[in-house]
Amino acid sequence: MIHDARLATLLAPLARTVETVSPEAELRQKLEAFAAGKRGPLRCKFGIDPTSTSVHVGNGIPLWNLRRLQDLGHQAVLIIGDYTALVGDPSGKDKTRPMLTPAQVSANVETWLDQLSHILDLSRTEVRRNSEWFSRMSFVEVLALTNRMTVQQMLERDAFEKRFRENAPISIREFMYCLMQGWDSVMVRADVELGGTDQLFNLGVGRRLMEQEGLAPQTSLVSPLVEGTDGQAKMSKSLHNAIGVTEPAGEVFGKAMRVSDALLPKYLRLLTDLTDAAIDALLAGHPRDAKLGMAEALTARYHGPEAAAAARGEFVRVISEGQAPTDIPEVVLPPAVAALGRTLPPGHWAVLDLLKACGFAKSGGDARRLVEQGGVAVNGAKVTDVHATHPVADGDVVKVGSRRYARLRRPGGLPSPGA
Repeated sequence: MIHDARLATLLAPLARTVETVSPEAELRQKLEAFAAGKRGPLRCKFGIDPTSTSVHVGNGIPLWNLRRLQDLGHQAVLIIGDYTALVGDPSGKDKTRPMLTPAQVSANVETWLDQLSHILDLSRTEVRRNSEWFSRMSFVEVLALTNRMTVQQMLERDAFEKRFRENAPISIREFMYCLMQGWDSVMVRADVELGGTDQLFNLGVGRRLMEQEGLAPQTSLVSPLVEGTDGQAKMSKSLHNAIGVTEPAGEVFGKAMRVSDALLPKYLRLLTDLTDAAIDALLAGHPRDAKLGMAEALTARYHGPEAAAAARGEFVRVISEGQAPTDIPEVVLPPAVAALGRTLPPGHWAVLDLLKACGFAKSGGDARRLVEQGGVAVNGAKVTDVHATHPVADGDVVKVGSRRYARLRRPGGLPSPGA
């Protein structure tokens, strides 16, 4: 929450997605000076580490704020942390995280700029990789960087203090991450750094290092974190609770509909472009209508209103009305497989084998669990027997759960199990 009324007005397009500004007075003065023509655009920095292959909508909260600042006339500075990713951000971690290899980081970076272009105007964004400066540092320069903070100061960080108290390992490498992120601010001469609430300590390190260098220290614009679709942990690709910004519209919509009613207000305010009045109206109505509105608005943010409306219509048709999707993925059955040691009549398949052939299960055990959980149907008929077989005809439909479908195709002359 922004306490300074004038600052809230200056940051109106992003005010509801800001939890803290530190210090508020400094940022207000910078923005007022820019508005009065007494200084140039603010250099607004956001760093993101390519530690996975995808950007999710939780990452999008500070990224959209950076875009809004960009649209207000300020300079967006995007740091691709290809060197900090090698170290690993210790924020919120209760143990030392494994290091990525340079090859892993490089592979991730290749996918990121395209994803980030769904939010930022990259033609107006200063994109930097922090390998530009860290790869050139000598060992003596690295030691000089470590001399800028003490161990006692590092232990002021909650996660480090907790692990120290519990006698859990803390790597010196993790101390370096905080210094590296702070040094990024020095190198790009940041006026403002954006980040989540888990970055408060690191943002303060950037301010400290800039003061040590005789530079005007950056102010911090901090956004809240958002829980993933499981409603438990912070949204994370590794926890399988994330919604990717480049996932198909139907996937974005379907995942958003899994969110609990308790999270609806947070998702509406942090992850959509709806007005406050529209959000209040949705929350005053039926929770299902509010969730449909949230999922459509979230999908529209990344895919446009037409695709979002189509995704909503398809979801209602398939899930609420129990109909099959209009566009079912097709699966060409492979040559015959051993059907659990049985000889089957020509054209018959074991249902467990069909589930694996369609990609719904990686193993017989996985397929068995799907059947036992009651989520498998063939041509609309529920399968309850793990030993069931099915006489496959071209065009048959296999369904798992409420949203996964496959249409079976058997090219002419392809043998069937048991044939």
